[in-house]
Amino acid sequence: MIIKKLITPLVLLSFLSNTTHAQTLSKGYEKKIDSIIQTEFGNKNEPGGVFLISQNGKNLYRKAFGKANLELNVNMTPDNVFQIGSMTKQFTAVAILLLEQQGKLNVNDPVSQYIKDYPNGDKITIHHLLTHTSGIKDFTKMKSISSIAQKEMKPEEMVNFFKNEPVDFAPGEKFDYNNSGYVVLGYIIELVSGTSYEDFIKKNIFEKAGMNHSYYASDRKVIPQRAYGYHKKEQGFVNKTVISFSVPFSSGSLMSTVDDMLKWQQALNQNLILDLRETQKALHKYKLNNGEEFTYGYGWHLKDINGIPDREHGGSVFGFKSMGVYIPAEDVYVIGLSNCDCHSPTEVIKNIAKATLHEMKTSSK
Repeated sequence: MIIKKLITPLVLLSFLSNTTHAQTLSKGYEKKIDSIIQTEFGNKNEPGGVFLISQNGKNLYRKAFGKANLELNVNMTPDNVFQIGSMTKQFTAVAILLLEQQGKLNVNDPVSQYIKDYPNGDKITIHHLLTHTSGIKDFTKMKSISSIAQKEMKPEEMVNFFKNEPVDFAPGEKFDYNNSGYVVLGYIIELVSGTSYEDFIKKNIFEKAGMNHSYYASDRKVIPQRAYGYHKKEQGFVNKTVISFSVPFSSGSLMSTVDDMLKWQQALNQNLILDLRETQKALHKYKLNNGEEFTYGYGWHLKDINGIPDREHGGSVFGFKSMGVYIPAEDVYVIGLSNCDCHSPTEVIKNIAKATLHEMKTSSK
């Protein structure tokens, strides 16, 4: 753990108050979590990550590892801002449900109702896009993606880039994780709301949830506490490949902090953004055309950890990886953000969640 040499009593008091919790955890819990994280994030001179564990909105653990900037030799802090990649999809899904709540669309509407010339658009619904069951081509798997990766694209141009590609399967036939579907959703959000995706998310989600350190990604804007992204090559670390954030768009272009992501989770729990009925739509398992259930709602994988249901999602974008797990039965949220795509927090977060559940089970006896 990186600790600043100077820490005021007030800051210390604030830290201690944030880590209090109704359940008494063992003295070895923190060391156990440290050791899990250090299996992947153990080198303090490499790009690192930030990890937060909370229960009932109170922090059980909040630490930073490694460097936020290698060139300036800046240590990571728990306040650093990261690109969250595909965790963006949660925000896109909730934005769609908010528009439904406002009576401006319905998740069963066909895509053709909003994008007139979309191929097979009368058969593909918003629901198919949300659940990755549309069958449309995932633009990240197209060889021609390199031709636009650094180009500023309007949402309509992004949709035009992949919409005429052959489909992989008929709508509703199977689940296949798909970034294109969430780009189409972002375009629909703009068409229906009359505002940009960036402004819609900022006004209707970030501001309502008090997420003051969350942004639509930019390499140009000065973003306080930004963690810089890296790749690892044979010769060592290099700065992340530059892309235009208009390409991942609503499938993966948001930035946030672990604290803001906890605020997001609490906003969902408290129905600050959506009413209960709409929230439940996002967190419901759906079925394919053949009646087979799959483990994805709207923007979340719906799985389990040691038999206990959870909601989870990761993200990966040049230079960054992210992972978040929420366990409703215990109101436990575990999130990790990494500033090198060489260090994945996915298994680390799952192992932290398992260790936390085990700790709660044993400490309550």
